[in-house]
Amino acid sequence: MEEKSEQNRFVSKKSLDDKPDDTSSVVSGQFFDQPGGGSNFLCLPNDPIWANYTTELEVAAQIYGCEYEITVANIFSLANAKTLQDHNVPCAVCLTRQPAVVMMLPARTRCYPGWTIEYYGYLMTAHNDHKGREEYVCVDHAPEADPAGYRNENGALLYFVQGVCGSLPCPPYVNGQELSCVVCSKY
Repeated sequence: MEEKSEQNRFVSKKSLDDKPDDTSSVVSGQFFDQPGGGSNFLCLPNDPIWANYTTELEVAAQIYGCEYEITVANIFSLANAKTLQDHNVPCAVCLTRQPAVVMMLPARTRCYPGWTIEYYGYLMTAHNDHKGREEYVCVDHAPEADPAGYRNENGALLYFVQGVCGSLPCPPYVNGQELSCVVCSKY
């Protein structure tokens, strides 16, 4: 029996083998200006299965779709989408061969020797002025937009991460420069 390892791919509707993923999803998280709630992004599936529920918003945690917020610096390849600003962010749950170790390396576009590159892109997270905290995610260098299109409803928001000199050593980092990232695996 072949074992598998699971990982989330931000931001694509395809698995790492470039096949359309049967478990395509939408990136979701807490609303950008709420002080509480979750602190990580999730890939919510497009085919939820419900248990017991109510249909009213109550005193509870809430989750929102995620949009691109990249008005200032558009350094992504637009090979998969004409525009990204305010579009919802898709994702895919991907399986890799086991045993596999998968890691995201910030500030690199290549893996270290002995590791296999799965994809590279840019480091993104919530804006530093927003109340909530989100994880850092590696967004594919040629991201896709959700086919539902432009909505501009906010919710969870993704921004580029830039280095700030001081406690971060410069060089090798550059003040205000967007950080790249790479997702690597080892079998």
